Amino acid sequence: MTHFNMKNNKHSSVSLEEIPYEATWGIRHQVLWPSKELDYVKLASDPKGHHYGIQINDKLVSVISLFVEGESAQFRKFATLPEEQGKGYGSILLQHVMKQAQALGATQLWCNARVETCAFYHRFGMVEKGRGFKKGNIPYVVMERRLP
Repeated sequence: MTHFNMKNNKHSSVSLEEIPYEATWGIRHQVLWPSKELDYVKLASDPKGHHYGIQINDKLVSVISLFVEGESAQFRKFATLPEEQGKGYGSILLQHVMKQAQALGATQLWCNARVETCAFYHRFGMVEKGRGFKKGNIPYVVMERRLP
């Protein structure tokens, strides 16, 4: 578990830790696919992944899941509760996942990003690759970056 302080954070205890995959499902569902059944956000590969969350005063507010295969790593189901968005928690999680992916031997990191989030990923050196696609009615694009 990593504790950290955030500028202008009124919360007393903020931590980043590896969490059980089942703990990610609630936030995934609420943020990414609230109109679908809970099972829609569960991945068959969840047991094989590494799952991280940010907790504020023991309440989980942001999650991300990392899947590494050889030198390629994909993060999926990256979500922060609406009332906690824009506070830097997602940036902290993504930076952590980049370091973890590299530590696990990956040289490339990628994701299927909602088009509306591309600007966020650009700040972390990620670029669009290939053609976009839709899941449901939501446009996505593959984004990737090399890891040092």
